[in-house]
Amino acid sequence: MGSYEVVIGLEVHAQLLTQSKMFCACGTTFGLPANTQTCPVCLGMPGTLPVINHKAVEMAIRTGLALNCRIRSGNRFARKNYFYPDLPKGYQISQYEAPICESGWVEINGAGAQKKIRIRRAHLEEDAGKNLHDGGTDGSRVDLNRAGTPLLEIVTEPDMRSADEVVTYLKMLRDTLMYLEVCDGNMEQGSLRCEPNLSLRPVGTTELGTKVELKNINSFKFVKDALEYEIKRQTKVLSQSGRIQQETRLWDVEKGETAVMRSKEDAHDYRYFPDPDLVPLSISEEWIEELRKTVPELPVARQKRFVTEYGLPEYDAGVLTAEKPLADYFEACVKLYDQPKTMSNWVMGELLRELNNAGTDAAASPVSPERLVSLLKLVDGRTISLKVARDIFPELYASGKTPEQIVQEKGLTQVSDETTLGKIIDEVITKNPQQVAQYRGGKETVFGFFVGHVMKASGGKANPGKVNELLKKKLAG
Repeated sequence: MGSYEVVIGLEVHAQLLTQSKMFCACGTTFGLPANTQTCPVCLGMPGTLPVINHKAVEMAIRTGLALNCRIRSGNRFARKNYFYPDLPKGYQISQYEAPICESGWVEINGAGAQKKIRIRRAHLEEDAGKNLHDGGTDGSRVDLNRAGTPLLEIVTEPDMRSADEVVTYLKMLRDTLMYLEVCDGNMEQGSLRCEPNLSLRPVGTTELGTKVELKNINSFKFVKDALEYEIKRQTKVLSQSGRIQQETRLWDVEKGETAVMRSKEDAHDYRYFPDPDLVPLSISEEWIEELRKTVPELPVARQKRFVTEYGLPEYDAGVLTAEKPLADYFEACVKLYDQPKTMSNWVMGELLRELNNAGTDAAASPVSPERLVSLLKLVDGRTISLKVARDIFPELYASGKTPEQIVQEKGLTQVSDETTLGKIIDEVITKNPQQVAQYRGGKETVFGFFVGHVMKASGGKANPGKVNELLKKKLAG
């Protein structure tokens, strides 16, 4: 970065997985026809009163505990005043001076070492609606289905120093929220939205530079691309003795660049004041401790345990623990089949391929741990070869049949009979005299050629161990 240091903080809005909105009973299902999930409260009709969603508060507390935050026993909601067509009340109910969670921290793996990222606050608020700018119409339309949906805004201190650190933190946070089952983590649908705040300062100084906020980023790749572009842009401006303007910029995916959206408002521009319709929220220590017991083993801790307890490589442990259903599936398999590395290979390979193709997770896998273990035991018992097991896995996934049924129906039982295998091997040797001469002349690498041809001639049914044993005898002459 030359003579400038990158300073990045992050605001993440996580849509909470409640069945109703933050202050009313309307549903939160994504993708329904426009304005079908609304009521007088979330439409901001005069005379309506908000009621705090108990489940959303619980989810906020559990998230705060997972992020090592202090949970405020007394916190309250405020009105954040601004005008925008998708904000029907003319203000957003949020938290300002007294957030529900504050002063937390998490650790990420940054540049080969553990790095602590401080969490300044995590507060509850309601979402706004959505402006629709459809082509071919004279203006924009507003869908208020999303208005009032509960959000938890998680704000870090400016502790990150590169785009890679931001992506690492964001992935860790997404995994944590999904483990807690408080957010589905879907960035494309907007249920997890991130807004980096970035500034540059001369190396060796401590005063923060003028920050720019980035919006309209809905994937990890775009986060990285937008930050790297903005770092280059600001470096160029400062290197030419220019000044960075405090502003909000949008990431333009098509052009691969950021563009000015608006000048950035300060907090006083929003005229925050306590919401008179909502009394301060009081949270008891007993409630906090009760919820602490519901916080599961989180992905970072689970990944470390998979390495120590199962002897897995860090890469395997990282893939398996990225999503809770996959980690649960793997552990269920290992309880039935105590070969963790073999099981890891199957779950990360065959199973994940089918899950990704189907666009689902391990919780919805039609192949139960018991059925996968049955398949591996057929290999161990030499009923079928490893190749056959891999070949039939897609059918096992799609058909609902047991491994034994598929093997029987297709006649895939492994051939170990020496007489049958001897005939196949004799044919292969007879047809390939040149390779026989090469092998007997000392070129042992040709042995694989014979194994491959024997397996092919047997339709993949030959017992590989028996094939190797018999081939060596026959080729020895």
